[in-house]
Amino acid sequence: MKLDVIKLDAGKAGSIDLSDEIFGLEPRADILHRVVRWQRAKAQAGTHSVLTKSEVSYSTKKIYRQKGTGGARHGSRKAPIFRKGGVYKGPTPRSHAHDLPKKFRALGLKHALSSKAASGKLVVLDDAVMAEAKTKLLAKAAKELGWKKVLVIDGAEVNENFAKAARNIEGIDVLPSMGANVYDILKRDTLVLTKAGVEALEARLK
Repeated sequence: MKLDVIKLDAGKAGSIDLSDEIFGLEPRADILHRVVRWQRAKAQAGTHSVLTKSEVSYSTKKIYRQKGTGGARHGSRKAPIFRKGGVYKGPTPRSHAHDLPKKFRALGLKHALSSKAASGKLVVLDDAVMAEAKTKLLAKAAKELGWKKVLVIDGAEVNENFAKAARNIEGIDVLPSMGANVYDILKRDTLVLTKAGVEALEARLK
């Protein structure tokens, strides 16, 4: 697959050959769904917790005598049926993460990249480098290029000035190639890869 390479000022910088094994697959929603579900489950805090009968702060004294009251037999105000009593079988802190094979995760990333390429929402940038960290300059360039919700994936390291300039612009996110993931790619309208980012992703996924 051949794609034009552009500069930040919208000028042309030649073209690039993209691997069909990574960018030319037929996107499958089931694979993308499984990988996104794995990502979101792994990111879930799992800190939900409630107080059980043994944990609530209440007197342990028998609330009234066993027999002769005409009411039900109760031994503790901590019982779940009482107001301010413990919660029965409530949530406890746990990890929501589940396993997903490494090869399947890589396949999911390939399908995410292919889906952007297939929909024409993949842009290859010559490099994401700025001489000075000026948000105004990057915002102007993004507006001229028509970028609204974009994810920029650079090589092994992100240019510091570019990252600082993008930090205050809503809708522009920047990641190094190792941070590329299915959820972030699908979440944004446009995917912008630098030439270094393309090389790093192809080396990672081949």
